[in-house]
Parts: sequence; C-alpha cells; structure tokens
Amino acid sequence: MKISWFSKKNNWLNATQSCLLNVLSCISRNSYNFYRQPAFLHNILTGRNLCTTAALTQQCPPFGRNLTGSPIFPPFHFTVTSRSTVSDVHKFHSQMIKHGNYSDGFIGDRLVTMYAKFGSVDSALKLFEEIPGKDLISWNSMIVVFAQRGDVKKSFSLFSKMRSEMGMEPNEVTVISLLPVCINMRALTEGKSIHCYVVKFGLLSEIKVVNSIVNMYGKCQCVNAACELFNTISFKNLVSWNSMIATYSQNGFLEDGINLFNSMRRVGFGPDRATIVTLLQVCTELAAEKQGKAMHGYIVSSGFSSDMPIATALIRVYAKSGRLDASYEAFSEISYPDKIAWTAILAGYAIHGYARKAIRVFDLIVKNGAKPDHVTFTHILSACSHSGLVEEGKNYFLIMSKVYGVEPDVDHYSCMVDLLGRLGRLDEAQELIKAMPMDPNPGVWGALLGACRVHHNIKLGKEIAEKLFMLDPTDPRNYIMLSNMYSASGLWREASKVRVLMKERGLKKDPGCSFIEHGGKVYRFVVGDRSHPESDDISSKLDELITKIQKAGYIPKTDLVLHDVDEEMKADMISKHSEKIAIAFGLLVTNQRRPITITKNLRICGDCHNAAKFISLVEKRKIIIRDSKRFHHFLDGVCSCGDYW
Repeated sequence: MKISWFSKKNNWLNATQSCLLNVLSCISRNSYNFYRQPAFLHNILTGRNLCTTAALTQQCPPFGRNLTGSPIFPPFHFTVTSRSTVSDVHKFHSQMIKHGNYSDGFIGDRLVTMYAKFGSVDSALKLFEEIPGKDLISWNSMIVVFAQRGDVKKSFSLFSKMRSEMGMEPNEVTVISLLPVCINMRALTEGKSIHCYVVKFGLLSEIKVVNSIVNMYGKCQCVNAACELFNTISFKNLVSWNSMIATYSQNGFLEDGINLFNSMRRVGFGPDRATIVTLLQVCTELAAEKQGKAMHGYIVSSGFSSDMPIATALIRVYAKSGRLDASYEAFSEISYPDKIAWTAILAGYAIHGYARKAIRVFDLIVKNGAKPDHVTFTHILSACSHSGLVEEGKNYFLIMSKVYGVEPDVDHYSCMVDLLGRLGRLDEAQELIKAMPMDPNPGVWGALLGACRVHHNIKLGKEIAEKLFMLDPTDPRNYIMLSNMYSASGLWREASKVRVLMKERGLKKDPGCSFIEHGGKVYRFVVGDRSHPESDDISSKLDELITKIQKAGYIPKTDLVLHDVDEEMKADMISKHSEKIAIAFGLLVTNQRRPITITKNLRICGDCHNAAKFISLVEKRKIIIRDSKRFHHFLDGVCSCGDYW
C-alpha cells in the first residue's frame, strides 16, 4: 500500500484531535472497539454528534465531546482481538486519507507509533518522513521507535538530524527516550554524550532527567560517575535514592547500597516496593543471607509483609542463600500465594536438586487452582534434569501443551536437551533438536555441547561448537568448552588453535570467582588469591586442609588441570582454586554451628567438588556451594547431588 499523507487544510478542532487520539490509542493497545465506518470518520472530522437517540447513546460509549460540549458517539463497531495485524492500521490509515485531508502532525505521530507497535518500522519511518512541519513531538515519537528496538545508531542519527538540519533542541522527553537504549546496548559513549547535552541545554534542573542519567551510569557499571551526579542533586526524590541504591547494589557494592538505604530513611524518605525488591534481588544473586534476614526484619516491622512481590522476593533470597527451610517458611506466611509465589518455591527446590519435592509443589499448584505457565514448566523440567528423572521430564514436556495449553518454547527444549544429554542420550537429544518447530538458539546447542564434554564426544562437540561460533561468535564460553574438551583428551595443538581464535576475536575468559558473606560484607576470591588482608592465615589454613583430606583419602584430580604441565605443577594449581580458598576463609571466620555458604560464578570443577566432600567429613561442617547451575550440599563426605551434576 502506498502511503501518501497530507494535503493543505488548517484549523483542526480540538475535539477532532481528542477523538482521533482516543481511537488511535485504543488501536495501539489492542483492547478497544475499533470504529472504522466512513460515516463515523467523516463526522468525527467535522466534530458532529453521531448518536441522536437515547437507546443508541446507552449502547455506545462516548469517544469525546464536540465544541458545544455534547458527547460524540460512534454508530457501531467491531472488536479487534490479539490477532490484529498491521493491516488493521493500514485500513484505518487509508480511511483517514479518504475522509480527512489535514496537515496537522498530531494524528501522524499516533499512526507512526501504531505502525511501530505492530512491527512495521519501515511504514512508520516513511510516514514520519512525509509529515510536513514536524515538531519536537514528532521527532521524539520516531526516536522512541528506534530506541525501543535497541537501534543505537538510528536513534542517535535521528537525534543529530533533528538538531543539525531542523534546528530543534531536545527536551527532557528526548533525553529520557534515548537513555534506555544506551542502557540496553551498554552504549556508554553515547550515554556520556547525552549527559553533555543535558548540561549544555540546561536540563539538569529536571529531576527525571538526572535520575535517568544516574540509572544509565549504574547500568553501564560507572559507579563513580553515578555517585558524583547523585551527590549534585539538590532536591532528591524517592526515584533518585532508588536509582543510586540500585547502582551500588547491582554492581556488587551491597554494603554501600544498604548504607544508602539507611541514609535515605534517616532523611525522611520511606522506601517503596522498588527499593526493597532491588536490595532483595542483590541479596539473592550474592547469596547474602545475613543482609537478606536484616531486610526481612525491616519488611515485617514496616508492614510490607503482605506485599506479594516483596514476599516472593524473600522466598528467592532464602532459597538462593541455601536456606530452603527459611524459604519455605517465608512462603508459608503468604495467606493466598499466587502463581508467581508457587513457582518461586518450586524453583527453589529445583535449583537445589530436590526434584521429588519440586514435583509435589507442582501437584499442589494444580490442586490449588493455579494454572502452571511457561516459567513453571521451565523450572520443573530443570528439576528433572538435575536429578536425571528422564521419564518424568518427558511426561511434563508432553502434558504442558496437551493438558495445560502451554506450547514449549526454546527454554523448554533446552531443558529437555540437557536432561537427555546428561544421561548420555546424545542421539535422542539431536533428534529432539531436529524436531523443534523453531530454530534452536545458542542455549539449546550449548546444552548439547555441555553433554558432549561430559561424555567425551569430541567429534560431535566440535560440530556443535562450530554452530555456536556462527550463532554467537562473541560468547567466550563456547570456545573455552571446546578447548577444554581437546585439552582433556590430550589434543593440545587443537586446544591451542581454539585459544588463538579467541585471542584473534578479542575474547577473554571470565575468571572463576567465589563469593562468601561474613560480617555483613561479601568477599570475593579468585584462583590463587592473595588480596585479602588475612591471606597468610587463609593460605596456612588451606595447606592444613589439603594435608588433612589427603590423609582421609583425597587424591587431587590433576587430569582436570587443562594445561600441559607436570603433575606436581598441576597439583599445586588445582589446590588454589577459588572454591577451596573461600572454604578455608569460611572455616576461619564462621561459627562452628553454621554452614559455610559459597557462591561460584562458574560450574564447580570435579576436584573442588571432591575436596568439599572430604572437607565436610574431616571438619564435621556443612558446606553449601551454589554454582552457575545448581546447589551442592556437602555433609559427612556426601553431596546432595549424588555426584550427578
């Protein structure tokens, strides 16, 4: 359809704009009665009342009022459903052209937004370019379209064109529209340029703008820049405080986030749901149980206990801190748990590897009338995968669509590939991938590559890795996994080639690190770490531990050291992994009666897993390690995973 717009006509009625805005806004929400009859459009454009009888007035809600104050009613309508497409917008647009000749950009801006909402960005851009006399609102509307699609280049190109060619200066809406794309695409350079524009155009007095820039710096990991800007705000509002608390917390400075939270309260700002949920989410990621408990106490004393999102976040905090008992207790305090709360407790059992308990929770969800959704099925399939319950997993995969009407997506297929792959059923996993109704994403292929590593299938692993290199060439994990597979098989030359390829592509391996909370702080350790003030004591304790567990039967798994060095060097290297250092530190500083809880950013290696079992035996301590996949509870020389992970 050729879209040609405006002809000359002046003096639009305010009522016309109001009525058409209502129509277009309704269309873009897909939840309205779409009035599209030619007579209706003609009368809307002339501001005439369409309903004259009382009966019709009762049946048809008003869309607006004309200049005399009388309501304007449409004569009849049809309903647009979720199946509506851009063709509906085209039809409405055509009728606008046919029944209304106008040059005001007001309606054009709304149609631009509608086309973009339905995915027709080309039509939106063509329409935008044909609007005569575009004002700042028109430019902002188009910038938003590309910003929401994550197109940094096009968003800033329009921004520059607006200023250089049209001579228009941005306002706070322009700035606030551009900052999210800087955040989502980690475009720090562009974000800094927006900050400069804000200073130049005198927009620092707009608190919404400053808050958005603080948030941008925080999301781009520029904590100092965010802090400096935050400190310049004369009249901080709650959003200002929340933005800075989130910046500290989400960048690993949980203690600073908590301190700022307390400062906010001292100056008279009461936290809202966003403040509390932000802090709880960080406690969850860092397994900061002590800080989570402190937040729990504040939640109870401040009357937030009945807030469902906060209560659900508490369930996750305790579950991911290794305290399933406290997680279940937090869940039990909810009088009427919704589907999200049920799914949170199910996910807790799943990540801890307690598949049977997760299955019982699933049955309770159904029994209590809450319909499982795609997230629920992702967690139940993950639980089955962690415990090797292949038949149960297959059953859930089957009934999710047939019984509950939830069509499997790529996440569910990824779980099934992981389940089959862990058991060595690689051919079956491949057949499942071939039968997928959508293209497999890197998560699906990554699950199969992980299975190839576990079962030493080099040939298939190389084939899958090459697919991943094409699908996601910037993810270093795929290169590392293939290199490790070669190294484990003694194929040092092939492993070296993969490492060289990584270097050529500018990729670096994320260093393995372990986190442990003590005294309200979260400590981070990397392999061979000597940065802690008490590193000498930690090193001595670790040497003592290695000697004790070797006497108890521990033998280092030096074959897991994927470097071409002698055995003595391998044994020394593997003894200084971050998990072992964190355990030694935990034994030095924690109470004998409390478990040692550690979070690892990567998958725990086989030797550290074995060493943790022996340490739990000789030290008579419970050790909980949460790696990137699941929890491991070590006690009396045994792990809860049953050595299946």
